[in-house]
Amino acid sequence: MKKLLLAGLAACLPIGLFAQTAVDAMSVSQSELRGTARFMSMAGAFTALGGDISTLSQNPAGIGVYRSSDVSLTFGLDMLSANSNAAGNSYTTTQTKFNVNQFGFVGSTAHGAFNWGVSYNRVASFNRSFGGSLGELGSSYTNLVADYTTADGLPQDMLAPSKNYSPYWDSYGNFGYAPWSSALLYNSYAINPTSADAKAYVGLWDYDRTSGTGQYSIEERGQIDEYDINIGGNVADVVYWGIGVGITDLDYNQRAYYSEELSNANVPDYDGISYTDGSASWRLSNAKHISGTGVNLKFGLIFKPINEFRLGLAVHTPTWYSLDYDGAAQADYRYISPSYEQGKFYNGTAVTGTDGDNWYSDQFSWKLNSPWRLMVGAAGVIGTKGILSLDYEYKAYSAMRLKDQNGTEYPALTEDVKTYYRPTSTIRIGGEYRVTPAFSVRAGYSYETSPVTTEALDGNNGVTANYVYTSGPDDTETQPSYTFDRSTQYITLGLGYRYQRFYADLAYVHRYRQSDYHAYTDYNENVSPGYLVTAPVAKITDHNNQLVLTVGMRF
Repeated sequence: MKKLLLAGLAACLPIGLFAQTAVDAMSVSQSELRGTARFMSMAGAFTALGGDISTLSQNPAGIGVYRSSDVSLTFGLDMLSANSNAAGNSYTTTQTKFNVNQFGFVGSTAHGAFNWGVSYNRVASFNRSFGGSLGELGSSYTNLVADYTTADGLPQDMLAPSKNYSPYWDSYGNFGYAPWSSALLYNSYAINPTSADAKAYVGLWDYDRTSGTGQYSIEERGQIDEYDINIGGNVADVVYWGIGVGITDLDYNQRAYYSEELSNANVPDYDGISYTDGSASWRLSNAKHISGTGVNLKFGLIFKPINEFRLGLAVHTPTWYSLDYDGAAQADYRYISPSYEQGKFYNGTAVTGTDGDNWYSDQFSWKLNSPWRLMVGAAGVIGTKGILSLDYEYKAYSAMRLKDQNGTEYPALTEDVKTYYRPTSTIRIGGEYRVTPAFSVRAGYSYETSPVTTEALDGNNGVTANYVYTSGPDDTETQPSYTFDRSTQYITLGLGYRYQRFYADLAYVHRYRQSDYHAYTDYNENVSPGYLVTAPVAKITDHNNQLVLTVGMRF
């Protein structure tokens, strides 16, 4: 079926999404340094220390250290900034967020032989906003879609909707017969057939003549909240043990925008069934919302052979999530070509219009096993006033598993996880010095390695592309962009004050993270085998300066 003629006032094209990917799994599986102000001011190096409510979500054995009951409440102020740099173009965004980081209670029996506790803790905040110019382009995302649409040999009537046919859904409400990106870009004239009945398509970019620039924007928000229930105790003040159950509540939202302004591009001709030379301005918009609940188990031990030294060990199972996903996509477009007949299309100009923020969405359920975690730590008491603590954490991102709502694993996505992601190692060091019986000062540092494999992060040999799949197991997701994080560092400082049963702690926490934004994946063309196309990339540097206040009472 031929495409409809390009209208003078072209409408946006909205569709639903129906997919999950390894990239989605990573987006909702990360954790941050969050908890009480004392915990954060020592960079979370508490695996061997205990005696703080935040250990309920880290090492449950820390509850056995308590000799009295404890209740605390923590507030946080996040001052975020993110800088995007691509081809010499730099742009910075800022935002400020207020959080309730933590609330908890520990009940202690005599001598701490058996203690119990409950706590709320914000495990992660997804708030991040970045974007800007990608500078001069060397290709177009539309060429990637045209390439695999041609390689699939999809006929035009499989891509175009009609009165009784949708390329996205069949009459029974199942997936359509074509990749949704192919259908979306075909119906928004971003890919065009080479002739009336051809199963071959071209993107907007002609390597001999096209030039242009790209723009992008990513907006993320949401959080993971965890509610912990722990029991624990000690044996002769030498061995401390703890068991915990964590119940998580996850909410993740993202909006992604990518646009190109192109000159001398392959735009649709007036006949609507072929292409010509002209200028093109188009934008792809995507939104996704992932939400749900999960449960995990935590086990911990602390060994104190002498008063001045402790060793700690904690193991976290994966969080077994049941999640819901919904989202939508939309394409805006505007083309101009001198080949259009005079008097047609507003004197040769195709003008774009929109139908407002009319996002159509669909929902489905899926399951995710987040990474399991292992923590070991050592802590020592220096004299009567100082504490020094060191932690190591192993987080198995390569062990993430994605499943359908019935619990059946997606083998292809498991392979994607192993290809893109690797375990991380985190080192945390923290110290505390009691200046007076009432006042303490604290400091800490934490470093986490990248969760992304070297091949996915930096490429192979400059000849073969490391293809990153973002369309899901049924080719129904239309967001091509993804972000790979590099290292993450924390620098922390803090003050503590004690007066009889009451205490107040203040922390300053600076997080520094580097990431790479990819507008779409690198790929080797199918039409011209072996030709490597490199996608636009921006370097993202984000800073989070947090002020954290905890107030509490021991009794």
